[in-house]
Amino acid sequence: MKIQQVIFLVALFLVLPTAIGAQQSVKQTVPNVDVIVYGSTPGGFCAAIAASREGASVILLEPTDHVGGLNTGGLSHSDSNQCDRNTVLGLFDEWHTRIEKDYASRGVQLPYKVSVKDQAKWTYEPHVAARVTQQMLDEAKVVVLTKRYLQSVKKDGTQIKRLVTSDGTFSAEVFIDATYEGDLMAAAGVSWTIGREGRAEYGESFAGKQYSKPKMEIDGFDLDDKPLPLVTATDAGPEELGDKNVMVYSFRLCLTADPENRVPFPKPANYDPARFEVMRRYAKAGGKLGFDLYSIPGGKFDGNNSIGGQFSLGLVGGGNGWSEADEKGRTAIWEAHKQYTLEFYHFLTNDPAVPAATRRKYAELGLCKDEFQGYDHFSPALYVREGRRMKGMYVLSQKDILEEPAKDDPIVVSSFPIDSHDCQRVALKDGGIINEGTIFPVRRKAPQQGYAYHVPYRAILPKPVDCSNLLVPIALSCTHVGISSIRVEPTWMILGQSAGIAAALAAQEGVSVQQLTYGKLRKRLLTQRQVLELPESSEH
Repeated sequence: MKIQQVIFLVALFLVLPTAIGAQQSVKQTVPNVDVIVYGSTPGGFCAAIAASREGASVILLEPTDHVGGLNTGGLSHSDSNQCDRNTVLGLFDEWHTRIEKDYASRGVQLPYKVSVKDQAKWTYEPHVAARVTQQMLDEAKVVVLTKRYLQSVKKDGTQIKRLVTSDGTFSAEVFIDATYEGDLMAAAGVSWTIGREGRAEYGESFAGKQYSKPKMEIDGFDLDDKPLPLVTATDAGPEELGDKNVMVYSFRLCLTADPENRVPFPKPANYDPARFEVMRRYAKAGGKLGFDLYSIPGGKFDGNNSIGGQFSLGLVGGGNGWSEADEKGRTAIWEAHKQYTLEFYHFLTNDPAVPAATRRKYAELGLCKDEFQGYDHFSPALYVREGRRMKGMYVLSQKDILEEPAKDDPIVVSSFPIDSHDCQRVALKDGGIINEGTIFPVRRKAPQQGYAYHVPYRAILPKPVDCSNLLVPIALSCTHVGISSIRVEPTWMILGQSAGIAAALAAQEGVSVQQLTYGKLRKRLLTQRQVLELPESSEH
């Protein structure tokens, strides 16, 4: 550890005697550090760990009281089986290896080996993921401060100088926005967009409106000719044009049927059966309802929105406005998603229109007594599949994934399929309902993995005129089609690690993030076990 980092930590701990995971008040400005990471998503905690390992002094600020984002919040199967695992090493691989060792230390043998890069599902329990995450942060001497909601940014020209939060003001040489929503970049005046592009804007065949699912032959209107609840539109808009819709958000539920660990699902307050009339009609017409279940250790299941289902855990249209909302607004949207989740489960397990076998299947499940104990056993993390996207130095689009995968400045090899969930549910005036926006996985046939491509360093860089000391690895510069492939934790964790290394180097050299020499960055990425060469087996 560098002497200046030791001095920083001593000074900081004098101000914050219990800084790690601290909840205490910090009303004065904290001493200047090398790197501040805003957002403790998986990409965020990897950025903080990576920067610290490069010798930087690091503070990781989290707006909520939950550290780890989706990886510790219910997502217990991160889809790396659909990636080329030989290219996703670095901190992602280390994190999973340490989870495997955690289980092994307690005599639990997992049904997979992280050292074997096959297509097995790598699963884990949320509390184990949280324990390993905290251990890695502690070992890296990262100062983690929760409940620091960003209120404003102070800039001098193109440089961010300070972050004013709900509890303290913080300054650094280099900043990393690791939020799913792109909150810091937006507050810093960096250009961004949200929603979907039209097909002509970047020449993307998967842009615009996407009708991958069959039309449901049911009436989408009530007796007053008004759209039924849970229908979001009666006109999807021109097929070739984009819009501001984001793909559905949902919770990843940690569930069990074990009576010793099972907590009954909470009954929703003010449940109105009429809200689910559209599902009732669909069920009566023979449609299947439910959600995906992935088996995880401890006799548990990870419950996920079904991308192929017409109705599932995702609240279609519910995520619109989340990224742009303030803290109060997001609380309301979060609660709306929780209410929908509880109501959907109640409908699924109680409504006579649902087949008895389906009702029994899901009624056997409950929340887990040993998970999320500070949150009434319900996931604290909403699955924000996409938020704002930066308009940076390079916009990654469909052609970069499927036609021109190689770049001169790669910081990760990404290979998850192009994959978008529903964006809207449309009641057609001439009859029927259709879900719009799903892009079913665009991938190789054997093995069933996405096409490998480079994400360039330029894609996490703001335009120099916007900001010169900020890196944006999560809400990076790409199209909706691009984020539909990038948006999984394996890719985001390595992008975060790359951003952390770049931030530390830029701080050490006293240069802007745009001026950092790629050759130096590449050397450090390889030293931290990243893979930057495209696999020979990837066919485009």
